[in-house]
Amino acid sequence: MLLSDYDYSLPEELIAQMPADKRENSKMMVLNRKDRTISHKHFYDIVDMLDSNTLLVMNNTKVLPARLIGHKDTGAKIEVFLLKPSSPRPLWESEEFVNEQNCEFTNSGDGCLWDVLIKPSKRVKPDTIIKISDELSVRAVKRLEENGEWLVELIFEGDNLLDVLHRNGQIPLPPYIERKIPNDDLKKLDFERYQTVYAKDEGSVAAPTAGLHFTKEILQKLEDKGIELAYVTLNVGLGTFRPVQCENVENHKMHSETFEISEKASEQINRAKAEGKKIVAVGTTTVRTLETAYQKYGCIKPCHDHSELFIYPPYKFKVIDNLITNFHLPKSTLLMLVSALAGKDFIFEAYKEAIENNYRFFSYGDCMYIC
Repeated sequence: MLLSDYDYSLPEELIAQMPADKRENSKMMVLNRKDRTISHKHFYDIVDMLDSNTLLVMNNTKVLPARLIGHKDTGAKIEVFLLKPSSPRPLWESEEFVNEQNCEFTNSGDGCLWDVLIKPSKRVKPDTIIKISDELSVRAVKRLEENGEWLVELIFEGDNLLDVLHRNGQIPLPPYIERKIPNDDLKKLDFERYQTVYAKDEGSVAAPTAGLHFTKEILQKLEDKGIELAYVTLNVGLGTFRPVQCENVENHKMHSETFEISEKASEQINRAKAEGKKIVAVGTTTVRTLETAYQKYGCIKPCHDHSELFIYPPYKFKVIDNLITNFHLPKSTLLMLVSALAGKDFIFEAYKEAIENNYRFFSYGDCMYIC
C-alpha cells in the first residue's frame, strides 16, 4: 500500500470554487460495482435510484465558524483554525461537563482550552496573545505538533462562546477554495451553502460535503417514497482532512474525531440490517461512524465515542452497502476509503472519466453514487 498509488493529476479549473446554482443540480456519476458500469446523472435523480428497501444514513453535524484572523501585539497577522475543545467531550453534548467545568462554550473568566492549527506557527511562542477582536483573544499555551497544532486558551467577553464565534469567525473553507477578499455576499453564501440542510449541532470544522447536495424537498420526496432516513453525528476534524505524509499508507495514523449514535438511529440501523434493507451512507464520515461502532461493539448501539478508523483496501465493510460521496483529493484517506468499497482500479477509471467529462471536484463539486 503505497501513497503514490493513490495520486492522480487534476486540472486546476475542475476544482469547484463555488457551489452549484442549486444544490440538487450537481452532476452525479453512478458506479455500478456488480456490472462495473459508469453512468452520468444529476443529483435530483437520486430519488429514482433509491427504493423503499433502503435506509439512508446521514451525518447531521454543523460547521462552526472556526477560522479566526487576528494579530500579535507586533501587528503580525495570525490565523487560528479551531479543531476541537480540549476536553473529554464537547460542551454542547454534555450538560454535566458544562456544569462541572464551566468552560468551552461558556466562560468562567479563565477562558477555555482548544486544540487549534496556527498559521504561521513559527511566529508564535507559549503565552503569545493573538487578538481577534475587542471581545475575543487567543493565548498560545503549548505546541502539540510541529505541523502547526497548538493547545490554546480562548479568552472572550460574555458567557456564550458560540455567539462570539459567529460574530468574529469565518466558515473554514478548504484552502483550495480561494476567498482572498471575501465580500459580504460571498460570506453569506458560504454560511448557507457550506452546511447541509439537515445540519443540527455545531461541532465540525469542515462540512460532510456529500450531504451538501440534498434539499429539504428531495428529503421529503425520499420519505414519501418509503425510504427511511436516519441521522448520526461525527464532528469532522483533522482526522478527515489531514493529508497522508508517509509513503507506506499503513503507517498513517488518523486523528481522533468524536461521534454519537442515538438510540433511535441505532434501532433504525439494526432493524434495517435484520430486514435485509440496503444501508446507504451519505459521506465518508457516516461510513466511519457506522464502521467504527460495529468494530468496537459488534453491533450498532447508542453511544458517544471517538473514531480513529482508517479505511483502505482490502477493508471489508460490516454495515454499509452503498455510498453517496464527492470526488476526493489525490493521496487522501477519503480516496482510499472509496477505493476499499469500489476497488481502486474502478475508482481511478471513474475519476479519469469524471475529468474527461468536466465534473467539478472536492467540497463544492459534484458527487458519485457507488452502488
